[in-house]
Amino acid sequence: MAEKIRYSEDVLEIAKITKALSHPVRVYIIKKLAGMHSCCYSGDLVDEIPVGRSTLSQHLKELKYAGLIQGETEPPFIKYCLNRENWEKARVLFADLLELKK
Repeated sequence: MAEKIRYSEDVLEIAKITKALSHPVRVYIIKKLAGMHSCCYSGDLVDEIPVGRSTLSQHLKELKYAGLIQGETEPPFIKYCLNRENWEKARVLFADLLELKK
């Protein structure tokens, strides 16, 4: 019987991040937040992205689950920002992953 592979935390984290970035709407949201150098409200994104509110909410949820964005409730709105600390961690993880061994 083959021994089961135990994935390192780094491998699991990279998988979570790449899953979150696997849809064009999510990549667009990340680029928008990164270009703004601040935050925006989900209502602003609804006006800009051609998807329904519930679909947008699911995309934001995936990005938040992966730790790439953070949301702050300011009733009746939710403000979203990049989680810059986690983006730095992701940058390091991907730099290590993409470092080709010869």
